[in-house]
Amino acid sequence: MTQAGLNLIQQALTIYDRDLRLAACNARFQEMFELPDRLATPGADFADTVRFLAERGDYGEVADLEPFVAVRVEIARAFEPHYMERTRANGRTISVEGSPLPEGGWVTVYTDITRARRQEALLRARSEELSGQLAEYAEELSAANRQLEATVTALEEAKRRITRIEARTRLTAEMMPAHIAHVGADRRYTFSNKRLARIMPSARPDIVGMRIEEALDPATYRAIAPRLDRAFAGAASVFEFTDAASARRFRVAFTPDKVHGGVYILSMDITEEAQTRAALQQTRRRETAAQMTSGMAHDFSNLLTIILGMQSKLQRMDLPAEAATLVSATLSAARRGGALLDRIADMTGRREHMPAPTDLGAALDELETLARSVLPAGVRFAIDRQATPGRVLIDAGMLQDSLLNLLLNARDACGDAGRITLTVRSVQQTWIDFTVEDSGPGFSEQALARAFEPFFTTKGGEGSGLGLVMVYDMTKLAGGRVSIANAASCGASVTLRLPLRRAPRAQAGGLILLVEDSAELRGAVRGMLREAGHSVIEAASVAEARALLAELPEIAAILSDIVLEGEETGLDLAAEAPCPVFLMTSLPPADPRHAAAARLAPLLRKPFGAGELRDVLAAAPAQQGTGQ
Repeated sequence: MTQAGLNLIQQALTIYDRDLRLAACNARFQEMFELPDRLATPGADFADTVRFLAERGDYGEVADLEPFVAVRVEIARAFEPHYMERTRANGRTISVEGSPLPEGGWVTVYTDITRARRQEALLRARSEELSGQLAEYAEELSAANRQLEATVTALEEAKRRITRIEARTRLTAEMMPAHIAHVGADRRYTFSNKRLARIMPSARPDIVGMRIEEALDPATYRAIAPRLDRAFAGAASVFEFTDAASARRFRVAFTPDKVHGGVYILSMDITEEAQTRAALQQTRRRETAAQMTSGMAHDFSNLLTIILGMQSKLQRMDLPAEAATLVSATLSAARRGGALLDRIADMTGRREHMPAPTDLGAALDELETLARSVLPAGVRFAIDRQATPGRVLIDAGMLQDSLLNLLLNARDACGDAGRITLTVRSVQQTWIDFTVEDSGPGFSEQALARAFEPFFTTKGGEGSGLGLVMVYDMTKLAGGRVSIANAASCGASVTLRLPLRRAPRAQAGGLILLVEDSAELRGAVRGMLREAGHSVIEAASVAEARALLAELPEIAAILSDIVLEGEETGLDLAAEAPCPVFLMTSLPPADPRHAAAARLAPLLRKPFGAGELRDVLAAAPAQQGTGQ
């Protein structure tokens, strides 16, 4: 098999041993040199082969044959690597390349290079023509290279610019207070900034490459899936939903990627915006209801006045006993109508939501005292304080009114004996829940469906149907929501969910400039400020206050009335003051100066107590940042 393989190659090959005897050769060796069989048979002597070729003229003209053969044999016995080219007698040129073997002898390869030599001669003949063309090509290539270098330089500069733009774009995407992402046609994230896990804690942090249904909480994915399917079908959409795990509100925009078939996603946490929007909507509803009912209430009040007057006349007449009973019932109904008008006025009249720093634990203690005074001895009442987050920003008056209303309803449900529990707990550090549960019969199906409808009541003639409506109204004003249900064991359950906003820590006492033109009122407020640990300096006008500010740079804050001595007001002082300003007034909310003051600085309505003053001063960092 080895011999057959050697016979297939185009070069001639020989192997001579250390005694210069032929060990092996291929058929091409015999063909190339036209050797007789004896010289192509293993064992043939090297000297005989050289002699045969020299006699035929392969080495050219040889004067003395035997010395020539002897020199060739001696060179071969040295076993040195060699390469040579020679032209044979038949005019063909061959190359001879020999390499020694470790155990003696050598391997020689003979290659016919006649064609290559002819091509080289042809190339040499055309060298002048080719050199001219080559020079022309070289000049063109040089120009092309210079143009290419300029292009490469421009591309490198463009690459640097694109890199900078990409870095700025990525930084912008990371700094945006929103989640920005792209989902491919296979519903896997191809891009996402790092905001998803920050605004939606239930989501995974590193989501690129994941399918969207794997990256999100199952409940969250179910909420967005219908809109996502429509976006993949080519319909853009913007919608809102509440994440069940974090209890936060999100606005999501889906924009179809019409090039690659995916969807671009923009998600924003709008919890505080939703709370503010709910409060604003409730305020507008209240204003609309007030406008609609004011005229009706006026006319109805006139009618009730006429009815009461006519019934009084009837009472003075000599009527049968049955008629007197009817007159008395009519008077009672008319008076109840008057009381109902008062309740409607309370509900639709303007009531501002005024959150202030409040110690929730102290507020609950006060509520417990009030509740025990109105509950029967047989009704057990307890407050389960699962969370009391310290000082929070709430309207304590509204909260107390709402919880007392719920406790009175629970009392009516329990009768003379039973159990009422108020549970307070925080939800994801975003909301605070107040849940009132009782051991009464619970809500009927009709009550669950209509509890927040005005005038709906299950107490017959004893109820007005406005209690839960007022609770709903006040909770919405605060940006929260109300939910009702039947408790798991027995009885009814009502939950008020309010925004959890922590109040800033109270600031240390400092020098306060008190600006008030009434000496008596100035003395009273001075006492309140000193009780709170502040030093006080006083002025009666803007001019005096301005002079004191120039002389005393250590003044930490200003407490000023709006209406002062002279033409300038507290508004002028607040607009130019170098330190935090707090305004106080007895002007009605409809007065333009009242509205202007509320935009400039925290505002105290007169009369106020030491606690209200202390709370407003303690809230200075949060409110001054938005008021000025």
